Amino acid sequence: MLSRIRKEINAVFERDPAAKSTLEVLLCYPGLHAILFHRLAHALYKKKFYVTARFISQVSRFLTGIEIHPGAKIGEGLFIDHGAGVVIGETAEIGNNVTIYQGVTLGGTGKEKGKRHPTIGNNVVISSGAKVLGSFTVGDNVKIGAGSVVLKEVPPNCTVVGVPGRIVIRDGQKVGSAYVPDLRHDQLPDPVADMLGQMQSAIDRLEQKVKTLEQECSRLRDQAEGANR
Repeated sequence: MLSRIRKEINAVFERDPAAKSTLEVLLCYPGLHAILFHRLAHALYKKKFYVTARFISQVSRFLTGIEIHPGAKIGEGLFIDHGAGVVIGETAEIGNNVTIYQGVTLGGTGKEKGKRHPTIGNNVVISSGAKVLGSFTVGDNVKIGAGSVVLKEVPPNCTVVGVPGRIVIRDGQKVGSAYVPDLRHDQLPDPVADMLGQMQSAIDRLEQKVKTLEQECSRLRDQAEGANR
């Protein structure tokens, strides 16, 4: 247990430049508190102490603003930054070295029984306000942009943005093969802005053609009037 706690603390230092000391991390990081509460609640949940496990998770939610169902399976090195409004469902599975920002939901899409929440691979970054909804897999080394809504499986080594989520970077193009924690979730492609830019360029070209045609028509009209005179 002490070894796992050390790994959780190290994850904070690796991914948050604001962390100054171990004491600060232990006392002031609700993401770490929520994970430690979850470790206890999950152990009780596996032993079928369901009510006690749920009670601990609710205490954790009250104290941290982070709701993690005790049935969720979480790997090592999870870092929940700020954490307010994070919700992780019962059958969600999270791999190692995952980073989650505030307002993220790993949820289901209906009332079906069994596996109904996503499986998150290793080294995944899920940015602020993103929603990953449904029983599917998000592959290793995936980055999900802020405010995105992901409703279907994402292959490894991809970047997803938008509503619904669309893959904008795929393995072999801009994502390297070696994993380096990349937390710059403010620098993601914006396919909507790109499309609007393309539309504006097309409009500019059409306006120029219309202007050219108007000038040509005016010239021909002047020639015709001159010939009539």
